[in-house]
Amino acid sequence: MEIQGYTVKEGSPFPLGATWDGSGVNFALFSAHASKVELCLFDSRGRREIARVPLPEYTHEVWHGYLPDVRPGQLYGYRVHGPYEPHHGHRFNPNKLLLDPYAKQLDGEIHWHDSVFGYRIGHRSADLSYDRRNSAFVMPKCVVVDAAVTWGRDAPPAHPWAETIIYEAHVKGFTALNAEIPDKLRGTFSGLADPRAIDHLVKLGVTAVELMPVQAFFDDRYLIEKGLTNYWGYNTIGFFAPATRYLSPGSDLHEFKLMVRRLHEANIEVILDVVYNHTAEGNQMGPTLSFRGIDNASYYILADDPRYYYDTTGCGNTVNLKNNRVLQMVMDSLRYWVETCHVDGFRFDLASSLGRDRDTFSSDATFLDAVRQDPVLSRVKLIAEPWDTGPYGYQVGNFPPGWAEWNDQYRDTIRSFWKGDGGQTAGLSANLMGSAGLFDKRGRRPWASVNFITAHDGFTLMDTVSYNDKHNEANGEDNRDGHDDNKSWNCGAEGPTEDEEVLDLRDRLRRAMAATMLLSQGTPMILMGDEIGRTQDGNNNTYCQDAPANWLDLSGMSERDAAFRDFVAAMIALRKSNVLFRYPNYIHNIPEGRPQITASWLRPDGASMEQEDWDNGETRTLAMMLSTPERRALMLFNAHFEPVEFNLSGAAGESRWSLLVDTATGLASRVGLPASLETPISVEGRSLKVLEGRTR
Repeated sequence: MEIQGYTVKEGSPFPLGATWDGSGVNFALFSAHASKVELCLFDSRGRREIARVPLPEYTHEVWHGYLPDVRPGQLYGYRVHGPYEPHHGHRFNPNKLLLDPYAKQLDGEIHWHDSVFGYRIGHRSADLSYDRRNSAFVMPKCVVVDAAVTWGRDAPPAHPWAETIIYEAHVKGFTALNAEIPDKLRGTFSGLADPRAIDHLVKLGVTAVELMPVQAFFDDRYLIEKGLTNYWGYNTIGFFAPATRYLSPGSDLHEFKLMVRRLHEANIEVILDVVYNHTAEGNQMGPTLSFRGIDNASYYILADDPRYYYDTTGCGNTVNLKNNRVLQMVMDSLRYWVETCHVDGFRFDLASSLGRDRDTFSSDATFLDAVRQDPVLSRVKLIAEPWDTGPYGYQVGNFPPGWAEWNDQYRDTIRSFWKGDGGQTAGLSANLMGSAGLFDKRGRRPWASVNFITAHDGFTLMDTVSYNDKHNEANGEDNRDGHDDNKSWNCGAEGPTEDEEVLDLRDRLRRAMAATMLLSQGTPMILMGDEIGRTQDGNNNTYCQDAPANWLDLSGMSERDAAFRDFVAAMIALRKSNVLFRYPNYIHNIPEGRPQITASWLRPDGASMEQEDWDNGETRTLAMMLSTPERRALMLFNAHFEPVEFNLSGAAGESRWSLLVDTATGLASRVGLPASLETPISVEGRSLKVLEGRTR
């Protein structure tokens, strides 16, 4: 048939989305409850709707049609007809232009206007009105793409988990201030792909960069009205399309692929932070941009009263992974980023929501089982943020084999110990050994614990030692947002200071925390900029701040920050050079035939730590010895203010000792200085020493 000058054939219900086959484009959209779906085609600028074509076929709840006259680059969207019955969970409104959930690229950004809402703004309830205004003029458009690309010899670095060191970064923030990169490329995928940007990661020694959300997202209307942005990007609206703000002018998905290839050439893996737990459409009062207008009752988990949403994310809605087509969309999205874009893994935001059946979490939930058996996804790195805001949302340690998890208990314990809080030594010892109490089950390994002291959500490392309290006034919420318990200490001065003693103490604590994390069993994660003392001025919730506080500035580093960067790089090199700090098994569960490691815990007087020592809330010093027949590592912790002497002559054995790390002075070396356990070793206050022993 021919409609408005376009030949339309029945096409196929598979694959979903807009698929160019070299001759034409197949369009397929899932909607179980729609009565009609119209494909809207736009001119090259996205301003004029040039055709409105009803998809002619409906197969297995998929609306589809094939247009042989359409080519890559065509801009399009959908209008979906059906009942507007919020009390039954249906919010269809064909006046609203909708984004294709499978769109591989978007053109433009949303321009907030009341017409994007399915109900009439100003009415008391979204259930009592129906908005008939056309939203197309303020909506971005989907783009038909040609996905073909030549990857050449690109191959994933495939670093073993036990050898992985993660660097959490923001695409814009990583290059926004890099004067060596052309202005037009700063803050884009091309900027991150620039060898001068990658060089920083290579010199640091990290093996993976974990990018904060790069899937298409919008700035929330309430933020725009306050002059702010959704800088972090945890507001996804398109699970297949890259965020347009990270594409340089005139570019497309190939720019993202080039970035991946360049990082792979530098032996660095790419992990994406992904948000499949909720979407940018918010609660029942939110806009109608895509899923809500396509099939609200299928894409979202509805409350007992289907006018509302069952929300375990704190963002207004929860994606319905119990629906097999919605689950398919998420799985297709993940495979797309691996197979088409060559990414190496994912970090899942609020991942407990992905394992839920409403109030119940299960490690055998449908989504988690689907990933586990998938021949593509089961081979990449999978990291859970193991909590959400719903009932029983805190699930650290409860994800299935094959998954790693952010370990916030590690963060809190290490901060508290070095801050000088009492009662932390038992937790310190457990966390140093990979948090076996949480993760040693079902054959999981120490790498399942992603050890971090700071992340995008919270203080930076510098702010952890510079502020007692949060200072979030710039967010426009009267400092009510963000965590109140930061387990931080300002070292005697709140914020910036010129007091050299305070600055020296802050440096000492930064080194102690960094060394502890990088020498713990598990997978260390460094927050972008911690290696050079980046500060957010005490703001622990910078989600809306597209500003220098969120950007990495490698120019004009102070002498202190340059020294700390070198210290972190040396600690990473030490971790890589000594398997005792990154053993792939729990030391109490090493298979026969592999080198056996023993761990012992000592008091400063050389005696073994007894239960009463662990229970003593005033204990702030201890030593940990890791030993194989050929090699030993000794870590001496002192969280007191004053120096403490360790008398460990009985632990010397037949070893030749070297001092590798002294966080009091900044010493960090793979070679080390000659040392002896025959005489007392003094460890300065708030510092850590690491010694290596080799069999004589």
